[in-house]
Amino acid sequence: MKSNEEFVRYLGEGAYGYVNLVRYSNPNDGSSYLSAVKNSPEENFDSLQSELQILLELRGYPNIVTCFGDYLQESFTRFGEKLYKLQLEYASEGSLRAFMDKYADRKLPERLIKDFTGMVLEGLGWVHGHGYAHCDIKPDNLLVFPCSSEGGSSSYEIKISDFGNALELGEVPKFWETEVPWVGTAIYMSPESIRDGVATMSLDLWSVGCLVLEMYTGVIPWESLEIDDIATRLLSAQAPEIPETLPSDAKDFIQTCFSRKPEERGSASELLSHPFLSQIPETLPSDAKDFIQTCFSRKPEERGSASELLSHPFLSRPEVEVEEAEDKKTANEKTTNSFLLKVFKLRMRRRSSNKKPPTDALAVSDKKPLKLRFFPTNATQFKRTLNKVLRLKFMPLKKSTYFSLVSVH
Repeated sequence: MKSNEEFVRYLGEGAYGYVNLVRYSNPNDGSSYLSAVKNSPEENFDSLQSELQILLELRGYPNIVTCFGDYLQESFTRFGEKLYKLQLEYASEGSLRAFMDKYADRKLPERLIKDFTGMVLEGLGWVHGHGYAHCDIKPDNLLVFPCSSEGGSSSYEIKISDFGNALELGEVPKFWETEVPWVGTAIYMSPESIRDGVATMSLDLWSVGCLVLEMYTGVIPWESLEIDDIATRLLSAQAPEIPETLPSDAKDFIQTCFSRKPEERGSASELLSHPFLSQIPETLPSDAKDFIQTCFSRKPEERGSASELLSHPFLSRPEVEVEEAEDKKTANEKTTNSFLLKVFKLRMRRRSSNKKPPTDALAVSDKKPLKLRFFPTNATQFKRTLNKVLRLKFMPLKKSTYFSLVSVH
Protein backbone atom coordinates (compact mmCIF):
# COMPACT_ATOMS: atom_id res chain seq x y z
CA MET A 1 0.00 0.00 0.00
CA LYS A 2 1.21 3.48 -0.86
CA SER A 3 2.46 5.63 2.01
CA ASN A 4 0.61 8.80 2.96
CA GLU A 5 2.51 12.05 2.39
CA GLU A 6 2.32 15.07 4.67
CA PHE A 7 4.10 18.33 3.82
CA VAL A 8 5.95 19.60 6.90
CA ARG A 9 7.95 22.62 5.74
CA TYR A 10 10.08 24.14 3.04
CA LEU A 11 13.83 23.47 3.49
CA GLY A 12 15.56 25.38 0.70
CA GLU A 13 16.28 25.82 -2.97
CA GLY A 14 19.17 24.88 -5.27
CA ALA A 15 20.20 25.21 -8.89
CA TYR A 16 18.00 22.32 -10.06
CA GLY A 17 14.94 22.66 -7.84
CA TYR A 18 13.72 23.03 -4.27
CA VAL A 19 13.61 20.77 -1.20
CA ASN A 20 10.68 20.10 1.13
CA LEU A 21 10.51 18.19 4.39
CA VAL A 22 7.84 15.51 4.03
CA ARG A 23 6.50 12.96 6.50
CA TYR A 24 5.68 9.54 5.05
CA SER A 25 3.40 7.29 7.12
CA ASN A 26 2.30 3.69 6.73
CA PRO A 27 -1.48 3.41 7.11
CA ASN A 28 -1.20 -0.25 8.17
CA ASP A 29 0.93 0.10 11.28
CA GLY A 30 1.01 3.87 11.78
CA SER A 31 4.81 4.08 11.45
CA SER A 32 6.32 7.17 9.80
CA TYR A 33 9.60 8.76 8.82
CA LEU A 34 10.82 12.15 7.64
CA SER A 35 12.44 12.67 4.27
CA ALA A 36 14.04 15.62 2.52
CA VAL A 37 12.42 15.53 -0.92
CA LYS A 38 14.16 17.26 -3.83
CA ASN A 39 11.70 18.51 -6.46
CA SER A 40 12.90 19.30 -9.99
CA PRO A 41 10.99 20.44 -13.09
CA GLU A 42 10.92 18.27 -16.20
CA GLU A 43 13.80 20.15 -17.89
CA ASN A 44 16.13 19.06 -15.08
CA PHE A 45 15.14 15.38 -15.25
CA ASP A 46 18.54 14.24 -16.62
CA SER A 47 20.46 15.89 -13.78
CA LEU A 48 18.19 14.44 -11.08
CA GLN A 49 18.25 10.98 -12.70
CA SER A 50 22.06 11.08 -12.85
CA GLU A 51 22.19 12.04 -9.17
CA LEU A 52 19.91 9.11 -8.29
CA GLN A 53 22.09 6.63 -10.18
CA ILE A 54 25.25 7.83 -8.38
CA LEU A 55 23.52 7.67 -4.98
CA LEU A 56 22.32 4.15 -5.72
CA GLU A 57 25.93 3.12 -6.43
CA LEU A 58 27.09 4.75 -3.19
CA ARG A 59 24.18 3.58 -1.03
CA GLY A 60 25.37 2.23 2.31
CA TYR A 61 28.80 3.85 2.22
CA PRO A 62 29.82 6.06 5.17
CA ASN A 63 29.54 9.84 4.95
CA ILE A 64 27.33 9.75 1.84
CA VAL A 65 23.69 10.85 2.10
CA THR A 66 21.22 7.98 1.63
CA CYS A 67 18.45 8.01 -0.97
CA PHE A 68 15.12 6.20 -0.45
CA GLY A 69 13.67 4.17 -3.27
CA ASP A 70 15.20 3.03 -6.54
CA TYR A 71 13.51 5.46 -8.90
CA LEU A 72 12.24 9.04 -9.16
CA GLN A 73 8.66 9.81 -8.23
CA GLU A 74 6.43 11.83 -10.56
CA SER A 75 3.88 14.46 -9.60
CA PHE A 76 2.33 17.68 -10.92
CA THR A 77 2.20 21.25 -9.71
CA ARG A 78 -1.14 23.00 -9.29
CA PHE A 79 -0.49 24.54 -12.69
CA GLY A 80 -0.18 21.12 -14.34
CA GLU A 81 3.63 21.16 -14.69
CA LYS A 82 5.38 17.81 -14.24
CA LEU A 83 7.75 17.41 -11.27
CA TYR A 84 10.27 14.70 -10.46
CA LYS A 85 11.06 13.92 -6.84
CA LEU A 86 14.10 12.36 -5.16
CA GLN A 87 13.70 11.15 -1.56
CA LEU A 88 16.74 11.66 0.70
CA GLU A 89 17.41 11.12 4.39
CA TYR A 90 16.71 14.19 6.50
CA ALA A 91 19.54 15.97 8.32
CA SER A 92 18.03 17.53 11.44
CA GLU A 93 21.03 19.85 11.92
CA GLY A 94 20.77 21.16 8.37
CA SER A 95 23.66 22.01 6.08
CA LEU A 96 27.16 22.77 7.31
CA ARG A 97 26.60 26.41 6.33
CA ALA A 98 23.55 26.63 8.62
CA PHE A 99 25.47 24.78 11.35
CA MET A 100 28.36 27.26 11.15
CA ASP A 101 25.96 30.19 11.40
CA LYS A 102 25.14 29.07 14.95
CA TYR A 103 28.71 29.81 16.11
CA ALA A 104 30.24 33.16 16.92
CA ASP A 105 31.82 34.61 13.77
CA ARG A 106 30.95 31.25 12.11
CA LYS A 107 34.23 29.80 13.44
CA LEU A 108 34.06 26.13 14.47
CA PRO A 109 36.07 24.58 17.33
CA GLU A 110 39.28 22.97 16.04
CA ARG A 111 38.22 19.49 17.18
CA LEU A 112 35.05 19.74 15.07
CA ILE A 113 37.02 21.09 12.10
CA LYS A 114 39.32 18.08 12.14
CA ASP A 115 36.47 15.62 12.63
CA PHE A 116 34.40 17.12 9.80
CA THR A 117 37.40 17.31 7.47
CA GLY A 118 38.21 13.63 8.06
CA MET A 119 34.58 12.66 7.37
CA VAL A 120 34.45 14.65 4.12
CA LEU A 121 37.69 13.04 2.93
CA GLU A 122 36.39 9.56 3.81
CA GLY A 123 33.24 10.25 1.82
CA LEU A 124 35.24 11.59 -1.13
CA GLY A 125 37.38 8.47 -1.02
CA TRP A 126 34.25 6.41 -1.80
CA VAL A 127 33.08 8.86 -4.47
CA HIS A 128 36.46 8.87 -6.23
CA GLY A 129 36.80 5.11 -5.80
CA HIS A 130 33.60 4.65 -7.81
CA GLY A 131 34.99 6.78 -10.63
CA TYR A 132 33.28 10.11 -9.91
CA ALA A 133 34.25 13.65 -8.96
CA HIS A 134 31.69 15.55 -6.88
CA CYS A 135 32.65 18.92 -8.47
CA ASP A 136 30.75 21.03 -5.91
CA ILE A 137 32.10 20.47 -2.40
CA LYS A 138 30.96 23.40 -0.23
CA PRO A 139 29.19 23.92 3.13
CA ASP A 140 25.75 24.02 1.45
CA ASN A 141 26.23 20.49 0.07
CA LEU A 142 27.45 18.92 3.33
CA LEU A 143 24.73 17.79 5.74
CA VAL A 144 25.15 17.57 9.52
CA PHE A 145 23.54 14.69 11.44
CA PRO A 146 23.52 14.04 15.19
CA CYS A 147 25.98 11.23 15.83
CA SER A 148 24.10 8.02 16.64
CA SER A 149 27.13 5.80 17.36
CA GLU A 150 28.19 5.34 20.98
CA GLY A 151 31.73 6.19 21.97
CA GLY A 152 32.32 8.29 18.85
CA SER A 153 34.91 11.07 18.90
CA SER A 154 32.34 13.61 17.64
CA SER A 155 28.73 14.42 18.51
CA TYR A 156 27.98 15.03 14.83
CA GLU A 157 28.41 13.31 11.49
CA ILE A 158 28.96 14.95 8.11
CA LYS A 159 27.55 13.46 4.90
CA ILE A 160 28.15 14.57 1.32
CA SER A 161 24.99 15.43 -0.62
CA ASP A 162 23.84 17.09 -3.87
CA PHE A 163 25.48 15.12 -6.67
CA GLY A 164 23.74 17.19 -9.34
CA ASN A 165 27.08 18.47 -10.69
CA ALA A 166 28.97 15.19 -10.23
CA LEU A 167 30.81 13.85 -13.28
CA GLU A 168 32.74 10.76 -14.19
CA LEU A 169 36.48 11.22 -13.72
CA GLY A 170 37.94 12.71 -16.90
CA GLU A 171 34.57 13.90 -18.17
CA VAL A 172 34.09 17.46 -19.46
CA PRO A 173 30.77 19.16 -18.56
CA LYS A 174 28.40 19.85 -21.45
CA PHE A 175 28.13 23.55 -20.59
CA TRP A 176 31.92 24.10 -20.76
CA GLU A 177 32.66 27.34 -22.66
CA THR A 178 28.97 27.84 -23.40
CA GLU A 179 27.98 29.40 -20.09
CA VAL A 180 29.98 30.26 -16.94
CA PRO A 181 33.46 28.66 -17.20
CA TRP A 182 33.22 26.68 -13.97
CA VAL A 183 32.61 23.06 -13.12
CA GLY A 184 30.96 23.93 -9.78
CA THR A 185 30.57 26.93 -7.46
CA ALA A 186 33.15 29.58 -8.40
CA ILE A 187 34.56 30.47 -4.98
CA TYR A 188 35.38 26.80 -4.20
CA MET A 189 36.83 25.89 -7.60
CA SER A 190 40.44 25.17 -8.54
CA PRO A 191 42.55 26.82 -11.27
CA GLU A 192 42.36 23.78 -13.57
CA SER A 193 38.54 23.90 -13.48
CA ILE A 194 38.82 27.17 -15.39
CA ARG A 195 41.54 26.06 -17.78
CA ASP A 196 39.95 22.90 -19.11
CA GLY A 197 36.91 21.96 -17.01
CA VAL A 198 37.86 18.29 -16.77
CA ALA A 199 36.47 16.49 -13.71
CA THR A 200 39.31 15.21 -11.51
CA MET A 201 39.81 14.07 -7.93
CA SER A 202 42.20 16.95 -7.31
CA LEU A 203 39.42 19.44 -8.10
CA ASP A 204 37.49 18.20 -5.05
CA LEU A 205 40.61 18.37 -2.86
CA TRP A 206 41.10 22.07 -3.67
CA SER A 207 37.50 22.57 -2.51
CA VAL A 208 38.33 20.74 0.74
CA GLY A 209 41.12 23.27 1.34
CA CYS A 210 38.60 26.11 0.86
CA LEU A 211 36.24 24.33 3.25
CA VAL A 212 38.83 23.95 6.04
CA LEU A 213 39.87 27.60 5.62
CA GLU A 214 36.25 28.73 5.95
CA MET A 215 35.64 26.59 9.05
CA TYR A 216 38.67 28.19 10.75
CA THR A 217 38.05 31.80 9.72
CA GLY A 218 34.27 31.88 9.31
CA VAL A 219 34.81 33.76 6.04
CA ILE A 220 34.00 32.41 2.57
CA PRO A 221 36.95 32.14 0.13
CA TRP A 222 37.49 35.17 -2.14
CA GLU A 223 35.01 37.21 -0.10
CA SER A 224 33.64 40.31 -1.89
CA LEU A 225 35.36 39.44 -5.21
CA GLU A 226 33.45 39.23 -8.49
CA ILE A 227 33.57 36.03 -10.54
CA ASP A 228 35.78 37.59 -13.22
CA ASP A 229 38.28 38.71 -10.56
CA ILE A 230 38.34 35.22 -9.04
CA ALA A 231 38.99 33.68 -12.45
CA THR A 232 41.83 36.12 -13.09
CA ARG A 233 43.50 35.29 -9.77
CA LEU A 234 43.15 31.54 -10.21
CA LEU A 235 44.55 31.69 -13.74
CA SER A 236 47.59 33.49 -12.31
CA ALA A 237 48.10 30.60 -9.85
CA GLN A 238 46.82 32.48 -6.79
CA ALA A 239 44.92 30.85 -3.94
CA PRO A 240 42.78 32.22 -1.10
CA GLU A 241 44.91 33.82 1.61
CA ILE A 242 45.75 31.62 4.60
CA PRO A 243 46.02 33.61 7.88
CA GLU A 244 49.31 33.26 9.75
CA THR A 245 47.36 32.78 12.97
CA LEU A 246 46.20 29.31 11.93
CA PRO A 247 48.01 26.31 13.51
CA SER A 248 51.05 25.23 11.48
CA ASP A 249 49.64 21.77 10.66
CA ALA A 250 46.36 23.33 9.46
CA LYS A 251 48.24 25.79 7.25
CA ASP A 252 50.32 23.01 5.76
CA PHE A 253 47.19 20.93 5.10
CA ILE A 254 45.43 23.82 3.32
CA GLN A 255 48.59 24.63 1.32
CA THR A 256 48.72 20.98 0.20
CA CYS A 257 45.11 21.26 -1.02
CA PHE A 258 46.04 24.51 -2.81
CA SER A 259 49.09 23.03 -4.57
CA ARG A 260 49.50 24.53 -8.05
CA LYS A 261 50.15 21.11 -9.54
CA PRO A 262 46.99 18.98 -9.06
CA GLU A 263 49.03 15.78 -8.62
CA GLU A 264 50.79 17.28 -5.59
CA ARG A 265 47.48 17.42 -3.70
CA GLY A 266 47.54 13.64 -3.51
CA SER A 267 44.34 11.70 -2.92
CA ALA A 268 41.63 11.79 -0.26
CA SER A 269 43.19 8.79 1.50
CA GLU A 270 46.63 10.40 1.46
CA LEU A 271 45.28 13.62 2.94
CA LEU A 272 43.72 11.56 5.73
CA SER A 273 47.25 10.63 6.85
CA HIS A 274 48.37 14.28 6.97
CA PRO A 275 49.64 15.37 10.42
CA PHE A 276 46.68 17.78 10.60
CA LEU A 277 44.41 14.74 10.91
CA SER A 278 46.82 12.23 12.44
CA GLN A 279 45.70 12.78 16.05
CA ILE A 280 49.13 13.85 17.40
CA PRO A 281 48.46 15.05 20.99
CA GLU A 282 48.84 18.81 21.41
CA THR A 283 50.48 18.21 24.79
CA LEU A 284 53.64 16.82 23.18
CA PRO A 285 56.72 19.07 23.03
CA SER A 286 56.97 21.05 19.78
CA ASP A 287 60.17 19.26 18.67
CA ALA A 288 58.53 15.87 19.28
CA LYS A 289 55.45 16.84 17.24
CA ASP A 290 57.69 18.08 14.42
CA PHE A 291 59.67 14.82 14.49
CA ILE A 292 56.46 12.76 14.24
CA GLN A 293 55.11 14.99 11.47
CA THR A 294 58.34 14.44 9.53
CA CYS A 295 57.88 10.67 9.84
CA PHE A 296 54.27 11.10 8.65
CA SER A 297 55.22 13.14 5.57
CA ARG A 298 53.02 12.28 2.59
CA LYS A 299 56.02 12.23 0.26
CA PRO A 300 58.44 9.40 1.22
CA GLU A 301 61.48 11.44 0.23
CA GLU A 302 60.51 14.11 2.77
CA ARG A 303 60.83 11.62 5.63
CA GLY A 304 64.58 11.37 4.98
CA SER A 305 66.80 8.54 6.17
CA ALA A 306 67.58 7.20 9.63
CA SER A 307 70.84 9.15 9.71
CA GLU A 308 69.00 12.34 8.74
CA LEU A 309 66.41 11.80 11.46
CA LEU A 310 69.28 11.46 13.96
CA SER A 311 70.15 15.10 13.30
CA HIS A 312 66.59 16.28 14.01
CA PRO A 313 66.41 18.78 16.94
CA PHE A 314 64.26 16.28 18.82
CA LEU A 315 67.26 13.88 19.09
CA SER A 316 70.28 16.14 18.86
CA ARG A 317 70.44 17.31 22.48
CA PRO A 318 73.95 17.09 24.03
CA GLU A 319 72.83 15.33 27.19
CA VAL A 320 71.45 12.48 25.12
CA GLU A 321 74.79 12.03 23.34
CA VAL A 322 76.74 12.09 26.62
CA GLU A 323 74.46 9.57 28.30
CA GLU A 324 74.58 7.41 25.18
CA ALA A 325 78.40 7.38 25.28
CA GLU A 326 78.38 6.41 28.96
CA ASP A 327 75.84 3.67 28.34
CA LYS A 328 77.88 2.37 25.41
CA LYS A 329 81.03 2.17 27.56
CA THR A 330 79.15 0.34 30.34
CA ALA A 331 77.51 -1.99 27.83
CA ASN A 332 80.87 -2.82 26.23
CA GLU A 333 82.35 -3.67 29.63
CA LYS A 334 79.37 -5.90 30.47
CA THR A 335 79.59 -7.62 27.08
CA THR A 336 83.32 -8.29 27.53
CA ASN A 337 82.85 -9.67 31.06
CA SER A 338 79.95 -11.84 29.95
CA PHE A 339 81.95 -13.21 27.02
CA LEU A 340 84.95 -14.04 29.25
CA LEU A 341 82.67 -15.74 31.77
CA LYS A 342 81.13 -17.91 29.05
CA VAL A 343 84.57 -18.89 27.69
CA PHE A 344 85.79 -19.74 31.21
CA LYS A 345 82.73 -21.93 31.90
CA LEU A 346 83.18 -23.60 28.52
CA ARG A 347 86.77 -24.54 29.33
CA MET A 348 85.75 -25.86 32.77
CA ARG A 349 83.07 -28.09 31.28
CA ARG A 350 85.45 -29.46 28.61
CA ARG A 351 88.04 -30.34 31.26
CA SER A 352 85.49 -32.07 33.49
CA SER A 353 84.18 -34.30 30.72
CA ASN A 354 85.81 -36.56 28.19
CA LYS A 355 82.76 -36.30 25.96
CA LYS A 356 82.99 -33.82 23.15
CA PRO A 357 80.05 -31.39 23.27
CA PRO A 358 77.73 -31.24 20.28
CA THR A 359 78.62 -28.55 17.74
CA ASP A 360 75.34 -26.68 18.18
CA ALA A 361 75.43 -26.55 22.00
CA LEU A 362 75.69 -23.29 23.93
CA ALA A 363 78.41 -23.81 26.54
CA VAL A 364 76.83 -21.89 29.35
CA SER A 365 76.58 -23.90 32.59
CA ASP A 366 73.89 -21.80 34.23
CA LYS A 367 71.59 -21.52 31.25
CA LYS A 368 68.16 -20.15 32.41
CA PRO A 369 64.91 -19.00 30.74
CA LEU A 370 64.98 -15.42 29.47
CA LYS A 371 63.46 -12.89 31.85
CA LEU A 372 62.21 -9.46 30.73
CA ARG A 373 62.59 -6.42 32.94
CA PHE A 374 60.56 -3.25 32.43
CA PHE A 375 61.71 0.16 33.60
CA PRO A 376 59.81 3.46 33.92
CA THR A 377 60.08 5.50 30.72
CA ASN A 378 60.99 9.16 30.64
CA ALA A 379 61.84 11.53 27.79
CA THR A 380 65.61 11.04 28.14
CA GLN A 381 65.35 7.24 28.14
CA PHE A 382 63.01 7.31 25.13
CA LYS A 383 65.31 9.55 23.09
CA ARG A 384 68.34 7.44 24.01
CA THR A 385 66.50 4.28 22.93
CA LEU A 386 65.33 5.88 19.69
CA ASN A 387 68.91 6.94 18.96
CA LYS A 388 70.05 3.34 19.40
CA VAL A 389 67.29 2.01 17.14
CA LEU A 390 68.25 4.42 14.36
CA ARG A 391 71.94 3.45 14.76
CA LEU A 392 71.41 -0.32 14.65
CA LYS A 393 73.99 -2.22 12.63
CA PHE A 394 73.69 -5.92 11.98
CA MET A 395 76.94 -7.94 12.04
CA PRO A 396 77.33 -11.09 9.89
CA LEU A 397 77.39 -14.39 11.75
CA LYS A 398 80.78 -16.07 12.27
CA LYS A 399 80.62 -19.82 12.58
CA SER A 400 82.86 -21.58 15.12
CA THR A 401 83.42 -25.22 16.04
CA TYR A 402 81.44 -25.24 19.28
CA PHE A 403 79.47 -21.98 19.39
CA SER A 404 78.48 -18.87 17.44
CA LEU A 405 78.17 -15.25 18.49
CA VAL A 406 75.89 -12.47 17.15
CA SER A 407 77.02 -8.93 17.90
CA VAL A 408 74.65 -5.95 17.77
CA HIS A 409 76.01 -2.47 18.39
